[in-house]
Amino acid sequence: MSLQETSDKRHHLDSLLMRESLVDKELIASTHSEAPTVRMLPDTHVVKIGGGSIVDKGRAVLYPVIDALGEILATEKLILGTGGGLRSRHVFSIGLDLGLSTGVLAQLAIADALGNAHILGTLLAPHGVVAIPPEIFGHLLPLFMRSAPGVIFNGDPPYSLWEHPPAIGRIPPHRTDAGCYLVAECFGSKTLTLVKDVDGLYTADPKLDSSAEFIPEISSSELRARELATLPFDEVMIDLLDRSRLMKRFQVINGNKPELLARAIAGEHVGTIVHAG
Repeated sequence: MSLQETSDKRHHLDSLLMRESLVDKELIASTHSEAPTVRMLPDTHVVKIGGGSIVDKGRAVLYPVIDALGEILATEKLILGTGGGLRSRHVFSIGLDLGLSTGVLAQLAIADALGNAHILGTLLAPHGVVAIPPEIFGHLLPLFMRSAPGVIFNGDPPYSLWEHPPAIGRIPPHRTDAGCYLVAECFGSKTLTLVKDVDGLYTADPKLDSSAEFIPEISSSELRARELATLPFDEVMIDLLDRSRLMKRFQVINGNKPELLARAIAGEHVGTIVHAG
């Protein structure tokens, strides 16, 4: 892009974006450049704490995770997200029965995840963690990450009423796993770790099928081709990985083994790694 001066001394930007439709496929393809995408917070790690899998289990499961996070916060910068857990499922059940739209269901789910964020924020307050209100999270995140060792937010992405309609049913496809992924992608974090109540990805639900096989690592294309009946994370993350610029992988670990948290953040393979490809 360059600045050109016309005979009447007016200045014009010499750019295709000024003259072409922004839905033109060739124009969109031309926006790929050699310039690398800026990583705004490259020294941070995003950690998603499962609502139903960890928080809802109470003190016995949650407190060891809190202790593990406290130790990590002494040396690493953490962006913590959480889900709404069983309360969100209850809201979805009522909302579907009432005929509410996907966007309305997404808006309601935010309140449940925010409640769990405040619970975690309170427990992690002694370690300097700040719970950021959703309205200012994205705008002030860099400031808070320079002022505190960690922050926590409700993991829901800010689509709210404008949530994408799913291909099947009306349950919002972008839930808290996807929201945490989008934060990691947007701000260019080092790692994304999903803390669940299973060791990672299996060929079937290991809680229901004892013959389910563990999958230590898999690509997005292979995962899509397998068409597994159930996943321990939001299915839309497979598509997000394929479109990623910065966050090319994430790891699912078992929160019942809190000692794995520090190892996962250090880059060790201790669960299931899902990567773009």
